[in-house]
Amino acid sequence: MARADRLERLDKRRSELEADYTEALIAALEVTAAGKWGLFDHNADKIMRAATAPVIESLTELADEIAEAREQLFMEPFALHDEFMAARGKPPANAVGEPKQARAWLERLKSASTA
Repeated sequence: MARADRLERLDKRRSELEADYTEALIAALEVTAAGKWGLFDHNADKIMRAATAPVIESLTELADEIAEAREQLFMEPFALHDEFMAARGKPPANAVGEPKQARAWLERLKSASTA
């Protein structure tokens, strides 16, 4: 019985962490959608990287906690963080700018939350 209670608490904590992660990601995306570049690291600019480093570190820390909880619960990995990190970096020449990319991510997250 104690194991079941512990697993239930861990699953509740995992769910809270995932909600916190999504909320933090949405907040960062909204800033980027409003015109502040750097979140997706398109320009590889040192100043932009320094400005967005706390956001990226916070998201990574949350993702690490989520991954640990999911592993203990024998769940699939937390894909949202991996997808976000894969979207960062130097884009192809025909890629959209960061604000437009952020708006697309916001649309995707909002449609996923209503599904």
